Amino acid sequence: MLFMLRYTVKRTLMAILTLWVIITITFFLMHSIPGDPFTDQKKIPAEIMEKLKMKYGLDKPLIVQYGTYLKNILKGDLGDSMKYKNRSVNDMLRDGFPVSFKIGIYALALGAGLGILFGIVAALHRGKAIDYFVIVLAVVGVSVPEFVFAALFQWIFGVWLEVLPVARWGTPAHYIMPVFALGATYIAYIARMMRTSMLDVLNQDYIRTARAKGLSNFAVTWKHTIRNAILPIVTILGVSFAGIVVGSFVIESIFAIPGIGKYFVQSITQQDYTLIMGTTIFYAAILILMMYIVDLFYGVVDPRIRLE
Repeated sequence: MLFMLRYTVKRTLMAILTLWVIITITFFLMHSIPGDPFTDQKKIPAEIMEKLKMKYGLDKPLIVQYGTYLKNILKGDLGDSMKYKNRSVNDMLRDGFPVSFKIGIYALALGAGLGILFGIVAALHRGKAIDYFVIVLAVVGVSVPEFVFAALFQWIFGVWLEVLPVARWGTPAHYIMPVFALGATYIAYIARMMRTSMLDVLNQDYIRTARAKGLSNFAVTWKHTIRNAILPIVTILGVSFAGIVVGSFVIESIFAIPGIGKYFVQSITQQDYTLIMGTTIFYAAILILMMYIVDLFYGVVDPRIRLE
């Protein structure tokens, strides 16, 4: 129990330190970019420009801006967008995240479910037709970009067959193509990883010992093979969760989905300082949280990790 407590505290401090480093690096790199959020707004009188900089604190020394921003973060305030009038970054993330989360969680569930299933089936039928089918499927899924799947699905199911809406958002039918386009890569990647992990476990001595003791194929496969082979997949799912749930800018753009993904690119191209920081912190926080959960899960599953 004491080891687990130390392990948890250590991982918690590392997570907080990592997030602080990301915030600091992003803040200073962002301000090192030539120009400011208002440079593209031509013909702005000097007095108005001065007031705009004063409003957002850009007239103060950089180190003072940094300290003020850290204080606001501790209060949960990510500031107001410098490009979207009368909109705070908190509200923008609050509006866009539920949409991206729904698509992402469905795509991740699809990728994990089918990927693990395909990997198990391929490993248990190594060298047979189903194994080669899964290998080809995995290669195609990893090689083909998401936007190609998206365009292909739109043409087949939206234009040719006319059974699904091509784009926009609002009904359950609008979920289908984005979810499959976003999840296709994860199905292939997880299937390949699961197959490799299964084959590695199947060659272990304890599997042969279990078979020699007379255990059924089901017991050997479920209790000894899958439970050990699935551990590496947990790490993949933890890291993938952050990226896929926060949203894919490409998929959201193709299907005209009002998610959070578009803010990542728009904030950079428009040099919207507060939106850059807000989206970066939001993404980093989810990624760190998922890695933190995975670390704790590993600590419970494998006690040896807590001693490292």
